[in-house]
Order: sequence, then C-alpha cells, then structure tokens
Amino acid sequence: MQEVAAIAVAPARESRWPDRLRTLGRNAFPFAVVGAIWEIVARAGVFPRKLFPTLEEIARSFVDLTVSGILPHHTLDTMLRLLSGFALAAVVGLAVGVLMGRSRRAEDICLPLVSILAPIPGLAYTPLFLLWFGPGQVSAVLLVAFVSSFPIIYNSWTGVKAVKEIWVRAAQAMGADDRRMFTHVILPGALPYILTGLRLGLAQAWRVLVAVEMLAAVPWGLGWLIFGAREFLNTDAMMAGVVVIALIGLALEKYVFQAIENYTVVRWGMVGSME
Repeated sequence: MQEVAAIAVAPARESRWPDRLRTLGRNAFPFAVVGAIWEIVARAGVFPRKLFPTLEEIARSFVDLTVSGILPHHTLDTMLRLLSGFALAAVVGLAVGVLMGRSRRAEDICLPLVSILAPIPGLAYTPLFLLWFGPGQVSAVLLVAFVSSFPIIYNSWTGVKAVKEIWVRAAQAMGADDRRMFTHVILPGALPYILTGLRLGLAQAWRVLVAVEMLAAVPWGLGWLIFGAREFLNTDAMMAGVVVIALIGLALEKYVFQAIENYTVVRWGMVGSME
C-alpha cells in the first residue's frame, strides 16, 4: 500500500511544477520588462550616465553598500522605526475602529475628527511633530503611528459595520455573550476589511517615514541614504535604497499579510486565494 501511495503522490507533485513555473514567470515578467526598458534608456544616453545608471552599476552599488555594512545599518534603523510606529498604529487603530463600529456614541465623537484629520497629507504633520518632540526617533515613530492609523481606523470601522445582522442575531439567539460575539462573529466578519486597512496603513507608514528621514530628522535610515546620495549625484546608491524599500514591502506583503489572510479569511472561505 505504501508503494501505491508513493506512486500516486509522485505525479501530483510533478504536476505542480508547471503551475509553479508559470506563476513564477507571470510574476517576473513585469519586472523583466521594466528592467529591459531601464537598461535601454540608460545605454541609449537619453540622460547622463551619472543620473541614469545601468542595472549593472546599481547592482554593484547595492553589493558594495551591503558588504561595507552601510546599507544594512540604514535598513535596520528604518525597519525599527517602521515596525514600532506601525505596531502602535495597528493597536490604536483597531481599538478605535472597532469601538466606533460597536458604539454609536464613540462613532459620533471620533468620526468627525478622523474625517477631518485623515485627508491631510502626512508631510503636513511633519514640522509639528519635529517641533513638539524634536528631531530623532520619537518624532519619527509617533508620526508614522499617527498617519498610518487613519486607514486602519476607517477600515476597521467599516468592517464592523458591514457584519451581517443575521449573524449577530443568530449568535444572540444561541446565547453568545459579548466576548464570544466579538471573537466568533464580529472579528471574523470584519477581518477582510481590517487586513485591507493594515495594508493601506503600512503603505502610509512607508511614505511618511522615508519622507521624515529625508528631512534629516534622524541620522540613519533609507530615506536619509536616498536624500544624501541625491546631493552627491550618487544615483546608483539612491536606486539601491529604493530597491531595498521595494524588497521589504514585497516581503511584508508576501510573508506577513498574505500568510495571515491565507490562514484566516481564505481558509474560512470568505475571500478567494490570490495564488
């Protein structure tokens, strides 16, 4: 029986390889096209080589900065600020958003404030935070948390309000208390919206963090690296920093948000898998 099972499993594993290769090719195709266009423009001399380096020069700069330890140092500082600010935003945003969705009084108090503050660009708050908390880690982390909390609040509130009333009534009819109602009905029903809010909040956190690092509020960071390289026309170093930002964003999306989504809402059949 074990031999029969092994024979049955082997073709199934082999049949997955073409699908995986097609998926890999489909995902890599846009990057290959953009890379080819970039290389053509760089070698055609449309812009000075100093301002528009080739992919080889960008890769060489990436390797040199990594081996020297400069790029890892900038990356680590940026990641610590990003994760600290975003974690604070996630906790506060989820709490406020769920409270607004469950309490009409909280909604009446918080919604006008959120509606007024959210549309203001994050950069507009930067001078205030630098004046209030001074240049450095504290102002950068608090600014990231403040700006990225608004999408989380909005989507958490929308998700809680979107939970079907029939689910709530059914749980109440079966004697569910408030804790069970929240953990088994409200939170699972609102989770697709919450995950969307976290994704949007992370994007906001990236934008404002790189910007505040560019304003020299902190001594190290990818934004500081990009802005400093710009002053010396080191475009290859600038692009190396941009590549790191893109790779970190891709890793967070693939290995954090998609993993959470697959383990929860996809597994429950609430949304379809993107794979």
